[in-house]
Amino acid sequence: MWATIEWGKLHPKGLQLPSRWAPGGLEQAYLRCGNITSDYAKTFYLGTKLMTPEKARAIWAIYVWCRRTDELVDGPNASRMNPRELDRWEERLEELFDGRPYDVYDAALTATISNFPVSIQPFRDMIDGMRMDLVKPRYDTYDELYEYCYKVAGTVGLMTTPVMGVDPSYTGPMEAVHRAALALGTANQLTNILRDVGEDAVERNRIYVPRDELDMFGISEAEVLSGMFSSTTGRIDDRWQRFMKFQIARARQCFADAEAGVDHLDTDARWPVWSALILYRQILDAIERNGYNNFTKRAYVPKWRKYLSLPMAFARASSPAAIKKPAKLLLPPSASAATVTADRLAK
Repeated sequence: MWATIEWGKLHPKGLQLPSRWAPGGLEQAYLRCGNITSDYAKTFYLGTKLMTPEKARAIWAIYVWCRRTDELVDGPNASRMNPRELDRWEERLEELFDGRPYDVYDAALTATISNFPVSIQPFRDMIDGMRMDLVKPRYDTYDELYEYCYKVAGTVGLMTTPVMGVDPSYTGPMEAVHRAALALGTANQLTNILRDVGEDAVERNRIYVPRDELDMFGISEAEVLSGMFSSTTGRIDDRWQRFMKFQIARARQCFADAEAGVDHLDTDARWPVWSALILYRQILDAIERNGYNNFTKRAYVPKWRKYLSLPMAFARASSPAAIKKPAKLLLPPSASAATVTADRLAK
């Protein structure tokens, strides 16, 4: 986080790198990024259309880089992924930040960092998160899980906040705005984890929920891997229901911590972020509607509910409650040890 803030002070207008690409070729690169964003994140893409064209294109470029990075360990070729391939991907990242993009998608990101004060550090950290997926299928504590959530999702907030910009009327500390961005990324990733418990266990032998918290509720790893439901009635074990209520409450607190920071973004950036926040938070509601069965049922937000949420997000973005009030300094929703983790990662 601090690297992102300091980078913005040093390079308020971006790196101003010379472009190797003709304007027409760069425009096509941005359009390809926009098409991918539209295909895989339709609601968010719609929100970016309210931004200035320059901001929208930059967000698309960042989204595509993040998606390509995630697919290295979770995509169709994930079984062949190894640490050396991630090292090469990081080398490509260094090259594009040096003005030497490898392909058209990298070129779009190079153009983005040329025009906006986007730091390389959260990109490096995201690649480190992918390395964790290669070697770490279990997490002993929430502190460990928080570090993972920061690296694979909190980093997205640090990448995009410099593009979206902060409202000119905001006079509070930039640290608070960036901590709110981290909270939203953490909330999104915790939601992903809770939605995909069964899929991760069966298909990837991964259990992201903390072991010590499973122990608190008397739940074993073997039970998570086999699914905590009755084979005859399908009823979810009471222990799992209590455990999920605990996990969902923490994720909701992360979403709440993020809200004030959204209000401090530039006007044209608030709606897409509010839309993402409201829609993603509804996945937690869907888990509850499924009776906490995230072993055989996938929680999702139906289209009609998404469409009903968009006007709500627009109204919330149009009348921010926090503008002109300094944002509170937000801490990770865990014990003090998680605060230490957050501060260490922020340096």
